[in-house]
Amino acid sequence: MEDYILKWVVFGVLCWTTVFMLVRSTFPKRSFDFCNRIVSVIHASLAVSLATLSVQDWSCLVCPLASKSSPWQMKTLAVSISYLIYDLICCLFDKHISLDNSVHHMVSIVGIGAGLAYEHCGTEMVASLWITEISSPFLHLRELLKELGYRDTDLNLAADISFAVIFTLARMVGGPYLVYVTLMADNPLLIKAMAMGLQLVSAFWFYKIARMVRYKLAKRRTPSKAD
Repeated sequence: MEDYILKWVVFGVLCWTTVFMLVRSTFPKRSFDFCNRIVSVIHASLAVSLATLSVQDWSCLVCPLASKSSPWQMKTLAVSISYLIYDLICCLFDKHISLDNSVHHMVSIVGIGAGLAYEHCGTEMVASLWITEISSPFLHLRELLKELGYRDTDLNLAADISFAVIFTLARMVGGPYLVYVTLMADNPLLIKAMAMGLQLVSAFWFYKIARMVRYKLAKRRTPSKAD
Protein backbone atom coordinates (compact mmCIF):
# COMPACT_ATOMS: atom_id res chain seq x y z
CA MET A 1 0.00 0.00 0.00
CA GLU A 2 1.26 3.44 -0.91
CA ASP A 3 2.23 5.64 2.06
CA TYR A 4 -0.06 8.44 0.88
CA ILE A 5 -3.05 6.08 0.98
CA LEU A 6 -2.27 5.13 4.57
CA LYS A 7 -2.14 8.82 5.42
CA TRP A 8 -5.50 9.32 3.70
CA VAL A 9 -7.00 6.55 5.84
CA VAL A 10 -5.65 7.95 9.12
CA PHE A 11 -6.66 11.49 8.16
CA GLY A 12 -10.08 10.20 7.11
CA VAL A 13 -10.75 8.56 10.48
CA LEU A 14 -9.90 11.85 12.20
CA CYS A 15 -12.13 13.77 9.79
CA TRP A 16 -15.15 11.51 10.28
CA THR A 17 -14.68 11.71 14.04
CA THR A 18 -14.57 15.51 13.81
CA VAL A 19 -17.73 15.56 11.67
CA PHE A 20 -19.51 13.44 14.28
CA MET A 21 -18.45 15.78 17.08
CA LEU A 22 -19.70 18.79 15.09
CA VAL A 23 -23.05 17.09 14.43
CA ARG A 24 -23.27 16.11 18.10
CA SER A 25 -22.69 19.69 19.19
CA THR A 26 -25.22 20.97 16.64
CA PHE A 27 -27.95 18.59 17.85
CA PRO A 28 -27.17 18.18 21.59
CA LYS A 29 -30.69 16.98 22.37
CA ARG A 30 -30.63 14.21 19.79
CA SER A 31 -29.44 10.68 20.52
CA PHE A 32 -25.97 9.31 19.84
CA ASP A 33 -27.44 7.09 17.13
CA PHE A 34 -29.21 10.04 15.45
CA CYS A 35 -25.97 12.01 15.14
CA ASN A 36 -24.02 8.99 13.91
CA ARG A 37 -26.63 8.31 11.24
CA ILE A 38 -26.29 11.86 9.92
CA VAL A 39 -22.56 11.19 9.48
CA SER A 40 -23.46 7.93 7.74
CA VAL A 41 -25.74 9.76 5.29
CA ILE A 42 -22.92 12.21 4.51
CA HIS A 43 -20.53 9.31 3.87
CA ALA A 44 -22.98 7.37 1.72
CA SER A 45 -23.64 10.41 -0.47
CA LEU A 46 -19.92 11.13 -0.78
CA ALA A 47 -19.04 7.49 -1.47
CA VAL A 48 -21.62 7.13 -4.25
CA SER A 49 -20.45 10.39 -5.82
CA LEU A 50 -16.77 9.42 -5.70
CA ALA A 51 -17.51 5.92 -6.98
CA THR A 52 -19.47 7.36 -9.90
CA LEU A 53 -16.64 9.77 -10.76
CA SER A 54 -14.12 6.91 -10.71
CA VAL A 55 -15.81 4.96 -13.54
CA GLN A 56 -13.21 4.55 -16.28
CA ASP A 57 -15.39 3.19 -19.08
CA TRP A 58 -19.06 4.23 -19.21
CA SER A 59 -19.76 1.69 -21.95
CA CYS A 60 -18.79 -1.04 -19.46
CA LEU A 61 -19.25 0.05 -15.87
CA VAL A 62 -17.24 -2.85 -14.43
CA CYS A 63 -14.32 -2.57 -16.85
CA PRO A 64 -11.44 -3.10 -16.78
CA LEU A 65 -11.63 -6.18 -14.53
CA ALA A 66 -8.74 -7.50 -12.42
CA SER A 67 -6.65 -4.46 -13.29
CA LYS A 68 -4.39 -2.11 -11.37
CA SER A 69 -6.39 0.40 -9.34
CA SER A 70 -6.32 3.98 -10.53
CA PRO A 71 -5.21 6.72 -8.08
CA TRP A 72 -8.80 8.03 -7.96
CA GLN A 73 -10.14 4.57 -7.12
CA MET A 74 -7.53 4.17 -4.38
CA LYS A 75 -8.51 7.51 -2.82
CA THR A 76 -12.21 6.66 -3.07
CA LEU A 77 -11.64 3.39 -1.25
CA ALA A 78 -9.42 5.12 1.34
CA VAL A 79 -12.23 7.56 2.16
CA SER A 80 -14.69 4.71 2.70
CA ILE A 81 -12.41 2.43 4.72
CA SER A 82 -11.62 5.37 7.00
CA TYR A 83 -15.37 5.85 7.54
CA LEU A 84 -15.91 2.14 8.22
CA ILE A 85 -13.12 2.15 10.82
CA TYR A 86 -14.60 5.24 12.45
CA ASP A 87 -18.13 3.78 12.43
CA LEU A 88 -17.04 0.40 13.81
CA ILE A 89 -15.31 2.14 16.73
CA CYS A 90 -18.17 4.63 17.15
CA CYS A 91 -20.76 1.86 17.37
CA LEU A 92 -18.91 0.37 20.35
CA PHE A 93 -19.85 3.47 22.35
CA ASP A 94 -23.54 3.15 21.48
CA LYS A 95 -25.97 1.33 23.76
CA HIS A 96 -27.14 -1.04 21.02
CA ILE A 97 -24.43 -3.05 19.22
CA SER A 98 -25.65 -4.77 16.05
CA LEU A 99 -23.79 -8.04 15.44
CA ASP A 100 -24.69 -8.30 11.74
CA ASN A 101 -23.71 -4.68 11.16
CA SER A 102 -20.37 -5.25 12.91
CA VAL A 103 -19.71 -8.34 10.79
CA HIS A 104 -20.58 -6.36 7.65
CA HIS A 105 -18.14 -3.62 8.68
CA MET A 106 -15.33 -6.07 9.40
CA VAL A 107 -15.83 -7.92 6.10
CA SER A 108 -15.85 -4.60 4.25
CA ILE A 109 -12.74 -3.33 6.05
CA VAL A 110 -10.80 -6.52 5.31
CA GLY A 111 -11.97 -6.51 1.69
CA ILE A 112 -11.18 -2.86 1.00
CA GLY A 113 -7.94 -3.14 2.95
CA ALA A 114 -6.88 -6.08 0.81
CA GLY A 115 -7.73 -4.15 -2.35
CA LEU A 116 -5.66 -1.19 -1.18
CA ALA A 117 -2.76 -3.45 -0.22
CA TYR A 118 -2.80 -5.27 -3.57
CA GLU A 119 -3.48 -1.99 -5.46
CA HIS A 120 -5.58 -4.25 -7.65
CA CYS A 121 -9.22 -4.79 -8.73
CA GLY A 122 -10.18 -1.16 -8.10
CA THR A 123 -13.00 -1.37 -10.64
CA GLU A 124 -14.72 -4.23 -8.86
CA MET A 125 -14.26 -2.69 -5.43
CA VAL A 126 -15.53 0.75 -6.38
CA ALA A 127 -18.55 -0.89 -8.07
CA SER A 128 -19.16 -2.81 -4.85
CA LEU A 129 -18.93 0.43 -2.89
CA TRP A 130 -21.56 2.02 -5.15
CA ILE A 131 -23.87 -0.99 -4.80
CA THR A 132 -23.59 -1.14 -1.01
CA GLU A 133 -23.96 2.59 -0.35
CA ILE A 134 -26.68 3.61 -2.83
CA SER A 135 -29.44 2.48 -0.45
CA SER A 136 -27.77 3.71 2.75
CA PRO A 137 -29.29 7.23 2.85
CA PHE A 138 -32.77 5.71 2.83
CA LEU A 139 -31.76 3.18 5.50
CA HIS A 140 -30.73 5.97 7.85
CA LEU A 141 -33.60 8.25 6.84
CA ARG A 142 -36.02 5.65 8.19
CA GLU A 143 -34.48 5.85 11.66
CA LEU A 144 -34.00 9.62 11.60
CA LEU A 145 -37.70 10.09 10.83
CA LYS A 146 -38.66 7.88 13.75
CA GLU A 147 -36.68 10.00 16.20
CA LEU A 148 -38.14 13.17 14.69
CA GLY A 149 -41.63 11.90 15.50
CA TYR A 150 -42.70 10.49 12.14
CA ARG A 151 -42.94 6.82 13.16
CA ASP A 152 -45.85 4.95 11.51
CA THR A 153 -46.58 7.83 9.12
CA ASP A 154 -46.93 7.78 5.34
CA LEU A 155 -43.57 9.54 5.08
CA ASN A 156 -41.86 6.85 7.12
CA LEU A 157 -43.55 4.12 5.08
CA ALA A 158 -42.35 5.81 1.87
CA ALA A 159 -38.80 5.77 3.24
CA ASP A 160 -39.18 2.07 4.14
CA ILE A 161 -40.42 1.14 0.66
CA SER A 162 -37.79 3.27 -1.09
CA PHE A 163 -35.04 1.65 0.94
CA ALA A 164 -36.36 -1.86 0.31
CA VAL A 165 -36.68 -1.35 -3.47
CA ILE A 166 -33.27 0.28 -3.93
CA PHE A 167 -31.57 -2.28 -1.65
CA THR A 168 -33.16 -5.17 -3.56
CA LEU A 169 -32.19 -3.86 -6.98
CA ALA A 170 -28.65 -2.99 -5.92
CA ARG A 171 -27.75 -5.87 -3.63
CA MET A 172 -29.82 -8.73 -5.08
CA VAL A 173 -29.57 -7.87 -8.79
CA GLY A 174 -26.39 -5.86 -9.22
CA GLY A 175 -24.62 -7.62 -6.34
CA PRO A 176 -24.74 -11.21 -7.68
CA TYR A 177 -23.60 -10.02 -11.12
CA LEU A 178 -20.65 -8.18 -9.59
CA VAL A 179 -19.75 -11.24 -7.48
CA TYR A 180 -19.88 -13.39 -10.62
CA VAL A 181 -17.52 -11.20 -12.65
CA THR A 182 -15.22 -10.84 -9.63
CA LEU A 183 -15.01 -14.61 -9.23
CA MET A 184 -14.45 -15.19 -12.95
CA ALA A 185 -11.71 -12.55 -13.23
CA ASP A 186 -8.10 -13.12 -12.21
CA ASN A 187 -8.48 -11.57 -8.76
CA PRO A 188 -6.69 -12.57 -5.52
CA LEU A 189 -8.44 -15.31 -3.55
CA LEU A 190 -9.02 -13.00 -0.58
CA ILE A 191 -10.87 -10.51 -2.78
CA LYS A 192 -13.09 -13.28 -4.14
CA ALA A 193 -13.79 -14.55 -0.62
CA MET A 194 -14.71 -11.05 0.57
CA ALA A 195 -17.06 -10.61 -2.41
CA MET A 196 -18.85 -13.82 -1.49
CA GLY A 197 -18.96 -12.87 2.18
CA LEU A 198 -20.46 -9.46 1.46
CA GLN A 199 -23.11 -11.01 -0.79
CA LEU A 200 -24.07 -13.51 1.92
CA VAL A 201 -24.49 -10.66 4.41
CA SER A 202 -26.59 -8.81 1.82
CA ALA A 203 -28.79 -11.87 1.34
CA PHE A 204 -29.34 -12.10 5.10
CA TRP A 205 -30.29 -8.43 5.25
CA PHE A 206 -32.61 -8.89 2.26
CA TYR A 207 -34.46 -11.57 4.21
CA LYS A 208 -34.84 -9.23 7.20
CA ILE A 209 -35.94 -6.33 5.00
CA ALA A 210 -38.53 -8.47 3.22
CA ARG A 211 -39.99 -9.44 6.60
CA MET A 212 -39.99 -5.80 7.71
CA VAL A 213 -41.85 -4.62 4.60
CA ARG A 214 -44.36 -7.46 4.87
CA TYR A 215 -45.02 -6.56 8.51
CA LYS A 216 -45.37 -2.85 7.75
CA LEU A 217 -47.81 -3.42 4.88
CA ALA A 218 -49.85 -5.92 6.90
CA LYS A 219 -50.00 -3.46 9.78
CA ARG A 220 -51.29 -0.72 7.45
CA ARG A 221 -54.02 -3.00 6.12
CA THR A 222 -55.19 -4.11 9.57
CA PRO A 223 -57.92 -1.77 10.89
CA SER A 224 -57.35 -0.39 14.38
CA LYS A 225 -59.69 -1.36 17.22
CA ALA A 226 -60.92 2.21 17.36
CA ASP A 227 -62.32 1.77 13.87
